[in-house]
Amino acid sequence: MDQKMFISPPQPPTGREERVKFAYAELQQHRSEGVHRKPSPVSSYVPPPDYLDEEEDLIKPKKLVNPVKASRSHQELHQELLSRGVTSMETKPELQRVLESRRRDQLIRQRKQEVEAHRKISPLEAELLKRHRKLEELEQQQEQQQQDNLKAPEFIKVREKLRRTSVHCEEDKDM
Repeated sequence: MDQKMFISPPQPPTGREERVKFAYAELQQHRSEGVHRKPSPVSSYVPPPDYLDEEEDLIKPKKLVNPVKASRSHQELHQELLSRGVTSMETKPELQRVLESRRRDQLIRQRKQEVEAHRKISPLEAELLKRHRKLEELEQQQEQQQQDNLKAPEFIKVREKLRRTSVHCEEDKDM
């Protein structure tokens, strides 16, 4: 039996640059041990990273500051929420809620009154509408009578003519 010597892995370092160096060294160790079955052809061309060297002349990038989070009002709001222990958005005081509901109700009433004002009809308009309806009804009745007269048999038409003539004759005699 082959006895292989197992080396315990070193403890990971704490600094960022040290962690990068550690990860790179560990990757090289796995490659040399043959953990990968077939090394990719590209891996032989990959150069070691340049940023492992500690060069103090280089300017290190800083994370950009979010202008919203940096604003004083946002910080105050955040502090207030933390101190209150409230997880939801700021709730309005009761007085403010009552005032807003009254304003909302008043606007609704005002809109209803405006709609009713547009719908209301003056007395003159109402009288004109009544007369117009009466005239339409009379016209419909006359049209209906004319249609009935056209449908009536001829002897009824002759009889009506005779009545009219007889009425006219009696009036002439009375005079």
